[in-house]
Amino acid sequence: MSSAGNELASNDEWMTVKQDHFRIKWAENDWEIEQARRLRRQVFCDEQGLFEDHDIDVIDRDAQVLVAIQQVAGMSEKVVGTVRIYQTQPGIWWGGRLAVEKAARRQIVLGSGLIKLAVRSATALGCQQFNALVQPQNERFFQRLNWLSVGNQQVQDVEHVQMQAQLACYPALEDPAQGFWVEGRRQKRPLHLPYIEGPCFERSYGESVSQHYRESGLWN
Repeated sequence: MSSAGNELASNDEWMTVKQDHFRIKWAENDWEIEQARRLRRQVFCDEQGLFEDHDIDVIDRDAQVLVAIQQVAGMSEKVVGTVRIYQTQPGIWWGGRLAVEKAARRQIVLGSGLIKLAVRSATALGCQQFNALVQPQNERFFQRLNWLSVGNQQVQDVEHVQMQAQLACYPALEDPAQGFWVEGRRQKRPLHLPYIEGPCFERSYGESVSQHYRESGLWN
């Protein structure tokens, strides 16, 4: 075997693969809702300063909360992403308060997975139009997920883009409350070295994840 082949074999012996698994579903337990609200407070109050003490409002009384839950050894560990969906009039739905934990933002499947479950859940409930107010730096991200930009609005004195999902791209789920599983990025490292998180270069959509996506919530 060539020296290059020996080096490759040696490297393979020292490499291991770590892959996170997440369940994206409707919140059904008190601890899921509590952790989702704590995450929202971290993102929209502590990080972005859009609200002071909390971001809870009257919409939360009737909104359906969706969560992304990290799984370890098949057991639920914690909520690392959340979004809420609600109907403002028959057939007209909105998504809001989409947030992903800062340490988990390298996993682009969380943001896109929550968006997909949000719209496909609403479609299953008779949605005819699904809207969201999106921070401008995330407009292209939504466009790649088949959303259209339809206007602009101010939220807490911050400019947002109003967008609509193209519902033909989001077929109804048979049982939306149960959601689905997604797999995170594979991470390789030498066995003899500690893992140190580096930059994220997610290729799922043909380009790297923007710095804005990794540092902010998506919907307000």
